[in-house]
Amino acid sequence: MIRKRAAASDTIARVLGIVSIIALMVAAVLFLQPELRVSAAGPDHPPATPMAPPGAPIPAEALVFRTRPGHVAVAPDAQGRRGAQARTLVIYRSLRAYPGAPPRVPHGLTDAEFRTTRCNSCHLRGGYVERFGGYAPVTPHPEYVACLQCHAADAMRVGIALPGQITDHVCTQCHVNPGQPPPSLVSLDWVPRSWPERAQRALEGSPPVIPHDLQLRGNCVACHAGPGAVREIRTTHPERANCRQCHVLAESEEQVFVRPGAP
Repeated sequence: MIRKRAAASDTIARVLGIVSIIALMVAAVLFLQPELRVSAAGPDHPPATPMAPPGAPIPAEALVFRTRPGHVAVAPDAQGRRGAQARTLVIYRSLRAYPGAPPRVPHGLTDAEFRTTRCNSCHLRGGYVERFGGYAPVTPHPEYVACLQCHAADAMRVGIALPGQITDHVCTQCHVNPGQPPPSLVSLDWVPRSWPERAQRALEGSPPVIPHDLQLRGNCVACHAGPGAVREIRTTHPERANCRQCHVLAESEEQVFVRPGAP
């Protein structure tokens, strides 16, 4: 009997010891759980934070794809009116001194339009303009309101004629001897870059790459969708919002203007 009681006591003691060890291990795991999480992440890989709250656009692309009703005056897939002048690459390039240059304003401006810069009244949302018989292209950067700071007015006008001056002599308000450079300026034989090739693809059948930079031109649908877009580069699928999910920037060397003769 004594041996049986001793064996039973040893068994109970072993069970209690095992239970105690398991309890201590569970307590240690619960106590060290936050430290274990940080250790698993590693010091070089902190927990990632979302770029934007759920449902909100990425800040760099906010309002880039303005295709919802009320954001644009016409639907991105709308067709132009019969008889309205369609924008083409020839017209697009003729308004720019070089690839990437801000286009000049291809129409006249009233005194009020020139002084108050009311360009966004037509170019913020696009739409058909009876005054010019065509669709106004949508600006890709509506946040910049001093439009004439970069976009030269028609016929290279840089101001409003003073009383007694004719319109053709507007430039003389700031520039002397129009048409003849001052003696201090030397003649430059600067040759602009050629226009980028369209429909460049990494592989046959793959989406074409973006052949230009995105500075002030990050709103893809502003230039590539709607009846105001250039006919040759108008997209066939404006309903797909995230253009850069498939179309990536073309690899090119950094384009830096260097004045001829400069060290």
